[in-house]
Amino acid sequence: MIDQLAAQHSVAWLCRQLGVARSGFYAWRQRQEAPGKRAAENAAITAEITAVFQVHRGFYGSPRIHQELRASGRHIGRHRVARLMRRAELRARTRKAFRPCSKAGRGAVGVVENLLQQEFQPAAPNRCWAGDITYIRTSAGWRYLAVWIDLFSRRVVGWTLDQRMDTALVIEALNRALGHRQVAPDQLLIHTDQGSQYRANDYRELLQKEKITCSMSAKGCCWDNAVVESFFSTLKLERNLDDDREVLISPQQLQRDLAFWIEGYYNRERRHSTIGYLSPIDYEQAFITARTLIPMNP
Repeated sequence: MIDQLAAQHSVAWLCRQLGVARSGFYAWRQRQEAPGKRAAENAAITAEITAVFQVHRGFYGSPRIHQELRASGRHIGRHRVARLMRRAELRARTRKAFRPCSKAGRGAVGVVENLLQQEFQPAAPNRCWAGDITYIRTSAGWRYLAVWIDLFSRRVVGWTLDQRMDTALVIEALNRALGHRQVAPDQLLIHTDQGSQYRANDYRELLQKEKITCSMSAKGCCWDNAVVESFFSTLKLERNLDDDREVLISPQQLQRDLAFWIEGYYNRERRHSTIGYLSPIDYEQAFITARTLIPMNP
């Protein structure tokens, strides 16, 4: 009312008539003319959130974006990030949930005991690896991707893409992993499903040669190898590699995309909730740094 009548009467007189302090009126007018400090800060934070959201192609939700902002020096609570994302209508793309596993059946020839027992958090690197194969449709037909993941850090330590889904595929990926990591004899357990590639003589001979212990999931139970299943689901979602897509890329482009996503993004940048929202490489480096800081016993 004071603002509306200010053209006919002085502000001081209007304030006296209404019992309002002039300082209060001018403070109110300033808030109307310019956004408050909180609103301006929210706008700046929302811009930062949007930038992170776009860099990660819409696959980061509020927990990972919160960690990105904290890493960049922005002190902010996770709930505030979630609230600002809702206001900005930024919703992370999510993958489909796992289907329940079927009842385990009797094992085939070459099947070994499940020694992992869904213990997906070993105490150190190169203690437990998990492997599996997935298929990806390309313009030249199906291609098959075999991976090995270190369960300690969720890092992909070896992978191979080929047009044949045979034992040579998983052996090549495993040899690459062993070439990149320093694995002590009789210290590494590797876990897979009961696929014929993992029951073949060549594969089993390689494990014996490298003194690696073998473990296998129960038949038909995806949860026994959930880490690799989750990795494949994330890969296909974030790289748009679902089987029902209309545009197919060439095998050569797929090879380049996988190298970029696995080596350049997933291992080095993508934050993983299971390991404290660090990337796999950062998590391993933090483990190495912590061990070097522990004083040795005299």
